[in-house]
Amino acid sequence: MPTILIVDDDATIRGILFDLLSETYECNTASRAEEALQYLDVETYDAVLTDIAMPGLSGIELLTRIQDRGLATPVILISGKGGEADGRMLLGLGAFAYITKPFSLDEIEQVVERAVAQGSS
Repeated sequence: MPTILIVDDDATIRGILFDLLSETYECNTASRAEEALQYLDVETYDAVLTDIAMPGLSGIELLTRIQDRGLATPVILISGKGGEADGRMLLGLGAFAYITKPFSLDEIEQVVERAVAQGSS
C-alpha cells in the first residue's frame, strides 16, 4: 500500500486529510516540518502533502530539504494564500502540485493519486 506523509500544524486539517487518505493509503502525520524530516530519515514515502505556513521550517523549506536529500518523493504544497503566480513559482521550485485553501476533498484525492502514480513510475 502506498504511504503518504501529511504535514500540517493545524490538527483539524491533519485529521481531515488523514481520514480522507487513510482509506486508500497508509498515512503518517506530522505537525511540523522538522518532525516530517525525522520520518523521512527512517521511511520512504510515495508522496508528501504539506502546508506551507507552519511554525519553524515552512513547507517550502521542507520541499528544499527533501530535494537536498536526493529524494524523488512528490511534494504537494497547500497554502491559504497566494494565486497563480505563487503556484507557478512553487512548481518551478520542484513541487509536484500547489493547492489553495479552501480545497475540495476530491481535489486532494485526485492530486495525491497522480503524485503516487508518478512516484511509483
